[in-house]
Amino acid sequence: GITEWIHLYKEPALGLAPSVTTWPKVLQAAGYTTGLVGKWHLGRLRRFHPRHYGYDYYMGTITARDKNIDPVLEKDGRRQPFKGLMPDILTDHAIQFIRRNKDRPFVLSMHFRVPHQGSWRVPEEEWRPFENLPVRVPEPDYPNLDTERVMIELRRYMTVVHILDRNVGRLLDTLDELGLTERTIVILTSDHGFNIGHHAITGKGNGDWRLTRQPRPDIWPDKERPNLFDTSIRVPCLVRWPGVIKPGTVVEETVTNLDWFPTLLAMASVQPPADWRHHGRNFLPLLTGQKIQDWDNNMYGEYSVHADPLWDHMRMWRTPEWKLVRHFLRPKRDELYHLATDPGETTNLIHDPSPEVQRVVKTFHARIIRHMRELNDPVIQLLEQEDPDSLRPP
Repeated sequence: GITEWIHLYKEPALGLAPSVTTWPKVLQAAGYTTGLVGKWHLGRLRRFHPRHYGYDYYMGTITARDKNIDPVLEKDGRRQPFKGLMPDILTDHAIQFIRRNKDRPFVLSMHFRVPHQGSWRVPEEEWRPFENLPVRVPEPDYPNLDTERVMIELRRYMTVVHILDRNVGRLLDTLDELGLTERTIVILTSDHGFNIGHHAITGKGNGDWRLTRQPRPDIWPDKERPNLFDTSIRVPCLVRWPGVIKPGTVVEETVTNLDWFPTLLAMASVQPPADWRHHGRNFLPLLTGQKIQDWDNNMYGEYSVHADPLWDHMRMWRTPEWKLVRHFLRPKRDELYHLATDPGETTNLIHDPSPEVQRVVKTFHARIIRHMRELNDPVIQLLEQEDPDSLRPP
């Protein structure tokens, strides 16, 4: 594990160890030509370059900070300026990769930065159709919500989603043109969700408040709202595999990004390395309409943020019915939601004295602590030294 929150300039030496077994390495060894176009977010120094993790070809942005218009991007091993909009430029090069490798097995990781915050600056002609578009604010009755700002951000988000959609369409059109559609698996997913006015924040697990008045200063920082809301952690997951996955298939079971490694290998009929250790599960049978009787819908999550006063160590246990989020060393922030009746996570039940709720809190807390110990979570040692009481249920 590496720190979940890496400051590019304060912590430049942090990154994913090149010795780690990655699925691109495994597929590369199995004969696939592998390429990554777009954002790389697993280390900034050259020793963390994508070429060290199983990618034959790389073109994109190492810092994830490059501007959206006329960006400076890496190509052929050096950073160089490009004219135009970053998603369009990246898609141009992704299409070139597909054309070069159309007659051999290939894997392309297409990492768009849009619609992430920071990619919302676009040319006027892209923004104009959305500038006055009627929008619906997710939680209009949230006390002190800055509704006007949220509406503008919703329109900005729709603009870049439109740009993303256009470029995904270009990729799919290329597969059609080259006759590759029927024998190509296409996956659309993301690394996190996003809030725009949901829970009065914009962003993800370290989202910024969108309030006209400061929230309770005894609990929350005045700028950010550390969270593991479903709107932050749930992601889109669309898979197209003609002749194998029936169109319209919906998987109700809980799957996570940990499950992609074994699933991708199963899709490619490639065996994992004998010494491979992993936490993921192959969910290809679920995609093909099969039922796995012992599928576990429990989910553990963690998110540590290390910038004062945002500083927080969140650990979560989630089932389809309940979610407990412990904010270790910040116990006033602890959260419990009954997802079955409150999917929007609007009512925090952490202080509900009813026996059922207290049983859930005790059970889920024990699972969190057990999982942290199994993963050798360094926060356990921190808690033992600074706040041993927090190892007990809240």
